[in-house]
Amino acid sequence: MPLEVEVVSRVRELYHTENADMVIIPGSEGEMGVLPSHTPLLTTLAFGELRIIEGDDVIGFVVYGGVVEVRPDKVIVLADDAESVAEIDLEEIEAARARARELMEQGPSGEQRALIAQELRRAEIAVRVHQRMGGGQRIRSLSEDEE
Repeated sequence: MPLEVEVVSRVRELYHTENADMVIIPGSEGEMGVLPSHTPLLTTLAFGELRIIEGDDVIGFVVYGGVVEVRPDKVIVLADDAESVAEIDLEEIEAARARARELMEQGPSGEQRALIAQELRRAEIAVRVHQRMGGGQRIRSLSEDEE
C-alpha cells in the first residue's frame, strides 16, 4: 500500500503523488521517516531537506518551516516556504549567500541582523541539499511527471 503525498507551500502546490514508498521529513525534533501505515501525527517542520522515495526515484525539496500531517495512508506537508531541489539555481543561491555574508560583516543591528541571518541560513541549506542530492541519487524532475 503506497502513500499519497502532497507538498504545498503558501503560494502553490509543489508536488502530489499517490505512489510514495517513504517520506523523510526534517522535523523540529530531528529527521523522521514515514512508511505506509504510520501512526497518525502532526509535527512541525524544521529548515531542511524533505525527500519522497518512489521506487528508485528520490524527489527532493528544501523546506523552510511549516507543519506535516501524517495519516496511515497520506502525508500532507504544509511548508511556510519550499522549493524543489531540481529548481534550485545554484549560482543564484551562491550569490545570495555571498551577499548575506557581506551584510553580516557590516555589523547590522537587531532586526536586520536576524533577517540577514535567516537568509544566510536558507542559502546554506539550499546549497547543502543541492550538492547532496546531486551526488549519486537519481532525482526525478517535476517536469518528468508532466510528460
